[in-house]
Amino acid sequence: MAVMIPVGLCANDAEYFARGSHLEPLGEQDISVKSEVLSINLGDDGYATVDVQYVFFNHGPAKTVTMGFEALMPYNTGDSITADARHPYINDFTVVMNDKSLNYRNSLVQPGSLDKPYDPSRDTLPEEAVRYAYAYCFDAHFVKGENKVHHTYRYNMSFGVGRAFIVPYWLTPASRWRGGKIGDFTLRISALNTAKHFVLSESLFHGSRFVITGGKGKIRRNKVYGEDVVEVALRNGTVEWHGRDFNPNDDIEIISADIMTFFDESSPLGSFYDRGPYYVISYDREVDRRIARNLPYASRGYVFKDPKLKRFFGKLWWYMPDPSWKPSTADFTPRELRLINEGK
Repeated sequence: MAVMIPVGLCANDAEYFARGSHLEPLGEQDISVKSEVLSINLGDDGYATVDVQYVFFNHGPAKTVTMGFEALMPYNTGDSITADARHPYINDFTVVMNDKSLNYRNSLVQPGSLDKPYDPSRDTLPEEAVRYAYAYCFDAHFVKGENKVHHTYRYNMSFGVGRAFIVPYWLTPASRWRGGKIGDFTLRISALNTAKHFVLSESLFHGSRFVITGGKGKIRRNKVYGEDVVEVALRNGTVEWHGRDFNPNDDIEIISADIMTFFDESSPLGSFYDRGPYYVISYDREVDRRIARNLPYASRGYVFKDPKLKRFFGKLWWYMPDPSWKPSTADFTPRELRLINEGK
């Protein structure tokens, strides 16, 4: 969770409060968030595709405000600051407002500097400024009444030790708009043409219901190191959560389910599919290698005839047998093909 930093950034005739992966002005009291549909697809190319559609309502006269999207550099990555102030893990950022494409500007926000954005071509980042954020800002003209804002980007979700991927999205900045709530909020997380297994913190959803709305999937409540989570397994499917008058008290992090068993050496494969080949075969046991070779098949619902494999995968919560699937490697990803070959 990042510290909220008020910054006069790329301002035209309004400032915005730079805080999180969310569009927001500074203390805007005329404009409320009528609805937000947040769609995130977890791909097999190492990227998540994020699509956000807002409907804002301007209760006052037409006005132009500077809106901003701000994303933190993931902690302890060792990446250097980019010269053009574009986030190194965000690609293809777009903004459309009321059916018109908008240009945006980039800047780097330096923690602790409240009077001006950080300019990598001019300033030196102090050693104590361990974390910093990239900002995308644009001038948004709001007509009276409804206004639609649509933005998209691709996020490099690869994350290294302890988890195969993580996708953050900040929701708490909604409190900066009039009323401090999202009138109608929909979250959709998909794994199209692939299988994904992940967890979300329960603190944001308060036990309310998630629903599988497409493909195949499973949902259950679980715990990760004492914290309540929603655990989801998808196979070419979509899970959805919907709430009205939604007042988010936390932000979203979609984390691969390998985090649940990272420190559990008694379970070298874990109870998930997203663990990489290194973890799967590092125990160098024939049974592990054989199971590793069959993970891509199990993820697609292959019905095993071998008693040992049938018994092993049958105990895994995410396994969803599908007698209609005909065994084929045609749609296997490069990672899955490596998993098969490295397991031999």
